[in-house]
Amino acid sequence: MVLESKNRYYCWGRCLGSQQIGVFLFTLLLITGTTLLFFIFDCPYLYTKLTIAVPIVGAILFLFVLCVLFRTACTDPGILPRSEKDEVLFNERQSLVQANLSDQQMVSNFQMPRYKEIVLKGNTIKLKYCFTCKLYRPPRSSHCSVCDNCVERFDHHCPWVANCIGKRNYRFFYMFLVSLSVLCLYILACNIANIVLRTQEQLLVDALKATPATVIEAVICFFSMWSIICLCGYHTYLISSEVSTNEDIKESYSSKRHHEKNNPFDKGSIYLNFANLLCSSIPPSLINLRETIPNKLISEKSFGSSSRFNKTTITNTISSAVETRDNNISLPQMGNSFENTRQLIIENV
Repeated sequence: MVLESKNRYYCWGRCLGSQQIGVFLFTLLLITGTTLLFFIFDCPYLYTKLTIAVPIVGAILFLFVLCVLFRTACTDPGILPRSEKDEVLFNERQSLVQANLSDQQMVSNFQMPRYKEIVLKGNTIKLKYCFTCKLYRPPRSSHCSVCDNCVERFDHHCPWVANCIGKRNYRFFYMFLVSLSVLCLYILACNIANIVLRTQEQLLVDALKATPATVIEAVICFFSMWSIICLCGYHTYLISSEVSTNEDIKESYSSKRHHEKNNPFDKGSIYLNFANLLCSSIPPSLINLRETIPNKLISEKSFGSSSRFNKTTITNTISSAVETRDNNISLPQMGNSFENTRQLIIENV
C-alpha cells in the first residue's frame, strides 16, 4: 500500500529526510567549512611546531562526525506504516461491537475511541489513536507534524539534520553530538595553541594578523560549542533516565504530575540504560522505501502531479502480514493478522 508523507527520498529509496534540506546543508557547510580552514591554515604550522598527530586526529574526528551526521539524516527513524483500508475497517467494526452499535451504522474517525489501554510488562499503558495514520500508536511513539508520520520512540524533529530522531537513529544522533563537541573543542584548542606559539616569535597583534582564518575558526567554535555541549549533556541525562525529549517536555513520568507513576522503560541503572540504547541491535525498518510502485497503483492515486507523488510516498510493509490477493480471507482472520503484527511492534518497544 502506498501512503502519503512529507518526507523526501534520495538514492532510489536508500536515504530519506524532511523538506528542511536547506538547514541540513547549512549544518554541513558550517562543519565542513570550519574544518577545512583548520586543515589549510592551522595544521601546516602545528605540524612543523608540534607533531604530525594534529592533522591526523583532526581528520579522524571530522570523518567520524560526517559519518554519524549522514547516518542520522538518512536513516529511517522508525516510521510506523499507516493502517490499510482492511485494517481500518476491522478497527471500526471492533469499535461498533464495543459500543454496542449495529453493523449498519458508520463509524468515522472522530468516533473512534481516543485511547486504548493495554498491559505491558505488568504496567497499564494507554495507547493514543492517531487520526492521520489511523492506528493506535505504540508506547513512546508520536506523530511528527513536520514529516507527517508516526515514529517509534519519537524523541524530536531536528531541523539541523533534516530528519526525525527516533528509535532507529537516536544512537547516531547522540554520537553526532558527542563527536561534534569533541571536534569543536579540539579545533579551538589548536587555534589557541597556534596563536600562543606565534606570540613567542612576534607580537599578539601581528600573530592575529598573520592568521585571520584561525581567529574566524576560534570565534565559530567558541560560540557553537556551548549549545552543542549543553545539548549533548541534556541527552546524556535523558539516556541515563531512559526518557525521550518528547516525554521529558510532557513530564510523562514526572513526580510533579504523577506521584505514583514510575517509568516502566527504565532498566534500573545508568549503565543498562546506556547499553540498551547504544549497544542493542537496530530493529529493521517497517517500511520498504525501495519497492517498485506499479503504474496501475500510481494512476489510482490522486496525488496531483507524478513528480510530487514520487517525492511524498512510502510503501507499507504491514501488508506482508496478510495476503490480500486471496478473496477467501475473512475480515476476522485479517484482523487477527493485523493485531498480531501491531502487537509485535508494541512488544519490541
